[in-house]
Amino acid sequence: MLTHLFNESSLLSRVVLLGANGFVPRALRIRLKTGGIPHLVIGSNDVDLVDSASPARLVAQLKADDVLVMCAALTPEKGRDPATLAKNLRMAEHVALALSRQRCAHIIYFSSDAVYGSAPSPISEATPAAPSDLYGVMHLARELIMIQSAQTAGIPFCVLRPCAIYGAGDTHNSYGPNRFVRSAVADRKIRIFGVGEETRDHVYIDDVTKLTLDIIARRSTGTLNLVSGQPTTFAALAVEIGRILQSEVPIEATARTGEPTHRWFDESALRHAFPAHRSTTLSAGLTAMIASSTPAQ
Repeated sequence: MLTHLFNESSLLSRVVLLGANGFVPRALRIRLKTGGIPHLVIGSNDVDLVDSASPARLVAQLKADDVLVMCAALTPEKGRDPATLAKNLRMAEHVALALSRQRCAHIIYFSSDAVYGSAPSPISEATPAAPSDLYGVMHLARELIMIQSAQTAGIPFCVLRPCAIYGAGDTHNSYGPNRFVRSAVADRKIRIFGVGEETRDHVYIDDVTKLTLDIIARRSTGTLNLVSGQPTTFAALAVEIGRILQSEVPIEATARTGEPTHRWFDESALRHAFPAHRSTTLSAGLTAMIASSTPAQ
């Protein structure tokens, strides 16, 4: 659940993005620039958070009235091994050390729904975290590191746990809308596991960035799952992509490696925190994504 420290949207302070090249920070940067909001983007070329010298470098960049949004992480395609886990934890350790020397006004940590592991649906913010892989373990551990750091420094803190994010500019090509659209446009076919019966929730990148700015503006604290509340099967998703493209897109079944699992969310906390928010429908999000992915004729 979220608590808004400001009942109305406040004038935004400078936003400092940790992470420059990921899907979320790139999209956030565009929204900040479009909104004329002061911001500073710090990528690994500027401050390598794995490096022991990074806390001092980060301290030199931070100001007391900054909002710090931490998106920097080595994602699963970079490695799922203990060495990658250790690097990710070191990054959080160094950010925490910097904050012990230079506090800021607000911290937002981008986590993942992977912290819930294989918890039964519907999943809510009250669902106990029980990660089932090192990626989920990493995010849960980093949440705890950042929470302790924020509490010690007296900084308002918010954890965001998005489900699978899709949209133009995706950098992960994960199974689902991102991979399906690329494959449909480039190869004129979509491959699914089994018959695509698994149910999942996918959230549009524009909704993620809009909600993040709302959280910054209200200086919200607590934990929130970023979801759409529109679970669908992968098979239905593939069919919808073909419908939007207005062409035959063959769907090829491939052997699955495990039993199908279903996963969806209770979005009550999101609706309570932002009653006026309306999630982008999957059809509208896919249409916009495909328009950005299809070469102009």
